[in-house]
Amino acid sequence: MEFLSLQRCLSTSLNRLGVKTTTLHRVNLVRHQWTAPAVQTRCGIVARAVVEDAEVAGSRDSDEDEASVVGKDESPLKRKRRERKEANEKILLGKSVDELQMLAESLGQPKYRGTQLHQAILKGKRDLKDANIPKVLKEKLSENGMEVGRSQIHEVRKASDGTVKFLLRLRDGLVVEAVGIPATKAKKQRLTVCVSSQVGCPLKCSFCATGKGGFSRNLDAYEIVDQVLTVQEEMKERVSNIVFMGMGEPLLNIRSVVKAHSIINKEIGIGARSITISTVGVPNAIEMLSREMMQSTLAVSLHAPNQDLREQLIPSAKSYPLDALMKDCQKYFAVTGRRVTFEYTMMSGVNDSPRQAEELCRLLGRYKLRTHVNLIPWNPAAGIPYERPSRKTLDKFMRILEKNSVGASIRVSRGLDAAAACGQLRNQFQKEAFMEFVKPAA
Repeated sequence: MEFLSLQRCLSTSLNRLGVKTTTLHRVNLVRHQWTAPAVQTRCGIVARAVVEDAEVAGSRDSDEDEASVVGKDESPLKRKRRERKEANEKILLGKSVDELQMLAESLGQPKYRGTQLHQAILKGKRDLKDANIPKVLKEKLSENGMEVGRSQIHEVRKASDGTVKFLLRLRDGLVVEAVGIPATKAKKQRLTVCVSSQVGCPLKCSFCATGKGGFSRNLDAYEIVDQVLTVQEEMKERVSNIVFMGMGEPLLNIRSVVKAHSIINKEIGIGARSITISTVGVPNAIEMLSREMMQSTLAVSLHAPNQDLREQLIPSAKSYPLDALMKDCQKYFAVTGRRVTFEYTMMSGVNDSPRQAEELCRLLGRYKLRTHVNLIPWNPAAGIPYERPSRKTLDKFMRILEKNSVGASIRVSRGLDAAAACGQLRNQFQKEAFMEFVKPAA
């Protein structure tokens, strides 16, 4: 009955957003033991994000269906999705070598010109005129409305520790953030890029600034890849590591995240084991991710040792019980052979007591997931009434974990004075587009 209630609630939410409910049979929902209030919370949080991602929501209409509504009773959301899809077909960044080779041949050029174009794009050519391809191909691409698809840098903020936050204007005027974090490990230089997967975030975790700024849409794969290229170009150093820990919930945009991961790994050349995908937990998504058999790290954001406290900190936890999340983590390890790590943002007087450390140990032990816990001191953000715990409190919490055979480390906050640290990403253009930049409709 609860599952049927979830279907009806999601159906209503999607109808309001202009999505056909006849496609709901393709929505792959997990039958967890959700309560009625949890069902309502789940629908309210997910409906807008899920319809953005056709692969997850199952809301992709056929070309015939789309054509039948154009110019008739097309809803604003459907029109916006259609226009974005059409525009994205003209974007070269994110297309595979095979796709670009086929494109070159369709324009009367040799197949290898597509390979040259692909190489030029990944080497950072922002405009077709700068690509090392014949003039005739450049002209034909331009005549067909093709463009590289790179963002424009809206603002750069540098922190005293060398961390750099980039505010990037997308084609629709919205602004997303990416962070470059340089470091030295074992006398080797590293450059980690913290990438965003959504413009804003629909989950509204109580301690995170991103959700407070609102949610606009999922990012396309090329917009995620663009962040990596931008940081690499601007910081003039090869990127060594990627963390999907910027704006948004990656597993609410799993289709684009998986595609971007593949491009970053196979085409840009960053090792899979140097890539981390973070999630607060989305029903069924961890299982979907396990089928990709990635060698990357999955980092699950717990932030609480029990269900009651987790619901207070993470509203979406009401629809995804801690027991279900931990069982999905067990299954992920069983399928992929890759351990799951856990993130735990510590807030003074909220989740940092010795009793809660012991409770966290029992939780991980119960599911045989004593892997590694990253303890993250809460990073201040305007309008959020939490405080960072003292170093003494952090050390005591970590010692309790280690005493109980749970690996743990305290993450050093980077980029605090540039509002570039974990949980601090938020800008005024993540919800309302930068109007001077928005391209007029054709």
